[in-house]
Amino acid sequence: MEVPVMADLFAKGEKPDYLLWIGSAGAFDDRYKKVTQAFVKVLTHLGVNYAVLGTEESSSGDVARRAGNEMLFQMQALMNIELLQGYEVKKVITCDPHVYNTFKNEYPDLGADFEVIHHSQFLKEKMEGGVLRLSSDVFKEKRITYHDPCYLGRANGEYNAPRRIIESIQADFVEMKRNKSFALCCGAGGGQMFKEAEKGNKEVFIERTEDALETGANIVATACPYCMVMITDGLKYKNKNEEIKNYDLAELVAMSLNL
Repeated sequence: MEVPVMADLFAKGEKPDYLLWIGSAGAFDDRYKKVTQAFVKVLTHLGVNYAVLGTEESSSGDVARRAGNEMLFQMQALMNIELLQGYEVKKVITCDPHVYNTFKNEYPDLGADFEVIHHSQFLKEKMEGGVLRLSSDVFKEKRITYHDPCYLGRANGEYNAPRRIIESIQADFVEMKRNKSFALCCGAGGGQMFKEAEKGNKEVFIERTEDALETGANIVATACPYCMVMITDGLKYKNKNEEIKNYDLAELVAMSLNL
């Protein structure tokens, strides 16, 4: 899989239309690497002019700020902004709502000036523009439910794009009882993924997985690396991981295109 690197293109005097920000999960988490690969396949299929930073990419600083380390967040943010300005980046695509939220709403305070697009928005735009056509019936007999990531939904009001994508893949789409602005958090955001659980009678990810199981869905669709980890863990906890799958929107699209 040939993935263009920003430094190589810039050295040749080329400027891609988009920077694809992979994010820590997309680069290091074995499960989420498959999401990165799926989205790259879709970008290649569409002939999108994009590039990645490769080894120059660092953490967005989101978790540092959520966990209270403001100095580390600002160090990361300023370093990333300087790097992107050096490459004259105008548009950033990311599969991670935490990166999306931080870049879009917090980086401008520190001097950032670029457009940020979540991959669900990008895919929806390409579908509505007639460039991306999902004609496969691979999910025809499947029932899909969708879990709203907090930083895509409540934090940024994006509920439509993911649902538009799912509705286009010829599956039976069913909502959880708690959805959109009332959706329950997966339990990982705000740095919670990296700390021990607090006292209580049930962990949040188990409660949310039960919401998904109630729908009778074969597939739980997610659009965030944190959500994918928590929902996958929840399905394993309930011994449902063999019969019910957790796919990211990018994977659903790639599978529908038979990529």
